[in-house]
Amino acid sequence: MSGKKPPKRSDIPAEYKWDIEKIYATDEAWQEDCAAIRQKLTEAAQYKGKLSQGADIFYDCLRYQDDLSLVLEKAFVYAAMRRDEDNTVAKYQEMFNAVESLAVQANAELSFFAPELSALPEETVESYLQDPRVAVYRHAVEEITRMKKHTLSPEEEMLLAHCGEMASSFDTIYSMLADADLQFPEITNENGEKEQLSHGNFIRFLQSAKRSVRQQAFDAMYDTFGNFSNTVGAIYTASVKKDVFYARCRKYEDALAASLDGDHIPRQVYRQLIDTVRSHLGDLARYLQVRRRALGLDELHMYDLYTPLLPDLHKKYDYQQAKQIVLQALSPLGAEYTQQLRHGLENGWVDVYENKGKTSGAYSSGCYATDPYILLNYQDNLNGVFTLAHEAGHSMHSWYTHTHQPYVYGNYRIFVAEVASTVNENLLIEYMLAHTEDEPTRLALLNHFLEEFRATVFRQTMFAEFEWKTHQLTEQGESLSSQSLNDMYYRLNQDYFGDEVEIDEKIAREWMRIPHFYRAFYVYKYATGFSAACALAQGLLHKDPQTAEANRQNYLRFLSGGCSADPIDLLKGAGVDMTKAEPLEAAMSLFRQRLEQLAKGLQ
Repeated sequence: MSGKKPPKRSDIPAEYKWDIEKIYATDEAWQEDCAAIRQKLTEAAQYKGKLSQGADIFYDCLRYQDDLSLVLEKAFVYAAMRRDEDNTVAKYQEMFNAVESLAVQANAELSFFAPELSALPEETVESYLQDPRVAVYRHAVEEITRMKKHTLSPEEEMLLAHCGEMASSFDTIYSMLADADLQFPEITNENGEKEQLSHGNFIRFLQSAKRSVRQQAFDAMYDTFGNFSNTVGAIYTASVKKDVFYARCRKYEDALAASLDGDHIPRQVYRQLIDTVRSHLGDLARYLQVRRRALGLDELHMYDLYTPLLPDLHKKYDYQQAKQIVLQALSPLGAEYTQQLRHGLENGWVDVYENKGKTSGAYSSGCYATDPYILLNYQDNLNGVFTLAHEAGHSMHSWYTHTHQPYVYGNYRIFVAEVASTVNENLLIEYMLAHTEDEPTRLALLNHFLEEFRATVFRQTMFAEFEWKTHQLTEQGESLSSQSLNDMYYRLNQDYFGDEVEIDEKIAREWMRIPHFYRAFYVYKYATGFSAACALAQGLLHKDPQTAEANRQNYLRFLSGGCSADPIDLLKGAGVDMTKAEPLEAAMSLFRQRLEQLAKGLQ
């Protein structure tokens, strides 16, 4: 019996592919822009060493950087999306590498700006900011001067900028190994058919009602990664060393401090997250008890954590259904939000289905000069509906930011990036619970929320602790290896899940398949974002219409804020203070409430 494999990209209907030609009609047009960027880079020298010569040249330099970055981002996004369509196509790997080199060159050519600005007397900078043309840049300028003590000399900044291509290579190398070169075996699916395991269908297999399918997928995934453990260990170790190197160069206490400072996030937010989540591991244990009993198992294994608790509920949601459900669920955000999202979903924003070589998972992309774009590997199940809602949240965050902010603030910090996406998920779960009449489906939705909470708050916090430990050991001069990384990761699983789950030995390798580890200290933002989103979604659904409308206006202002203010302040404006433990505690309270509802319904 021949195995079922992902289709070739050419076999995917055009209606299910993103319309990337809106960015560049041809690869040749992309090449023309790259040539124009190279030419424009030669103009940077006219500003070097001259920022002290008055507001006119200071403003001209700011505008030059904006104009250059606008086109460079567009070229970068196009090449990255082309590569992600099929990582086996050498041409698009080469195009991405080329534009990545251009980005490094641009950073090097503009590396004089921050140290020159930091060296200017405060009164000079303030006089420039009084110029109406420069005034719009105030927050951006203050962000640079805020980090003055971590800004190096122009020569040192240029040297670090030239290292950028080398520094970003670890993520690229890992992606080439995990998404293009690794060949996963065929396993037997629920229908007794041979099907090739992939990143795109791994979670679907773990959600199977058949335990043998779940175990097969689990073993095959981690056996395959285990065959390359030394390679993946070396890549990740090098990536950690890179983070530590940059932190030390910039005179930060450690790599965590360097990462947090970019978003101006107090260190207590990271520590508070881990401490608060660890203090609620008893809640996780109670959920796992309910899961084990519902599945009728004597022992709960790591491959049993994803399967729905109602295995007889085989409800399918095709992509067209998913779109309609998501649009209806997001109606509390207003007509403008849903109408714009509908337009995007029907006009080439989304690349829907998995194909051979396509980058795994899901993400939202695009830039100021393009539409938002969404990469999916859609599966016809409940998780697929929630993934669409999640990525739509990112894309609409981008749309509001691009619509309401000038280019200099036309992006948003990673710390708030996961808020908009998870608000959408919370609105979706509330909508589906309110519009579900049969008890099995209601229980399945409660199970979905609890699983999302487990995976986003508990699991991502465990990831965050793993990252912190690996960087601390490196900073202390300890050596990392695939074995030491396995041991550390296994112990963390014991801490978080060990009381109620049989910690299978192969889970020690799970860190090898997590691409976010190559963007250090990113994953904690999933947990903080989810917690903030729980509070914001409840506010949007407030029973008092006037209160709900006020909360909606505050939330849309947050979406429209871009990076015009610090992330913590933007969230405060929306009604959530993440410097305090209250949002985390409130999220845990909601977890317990829904757990009680599920446990009662399963009795």
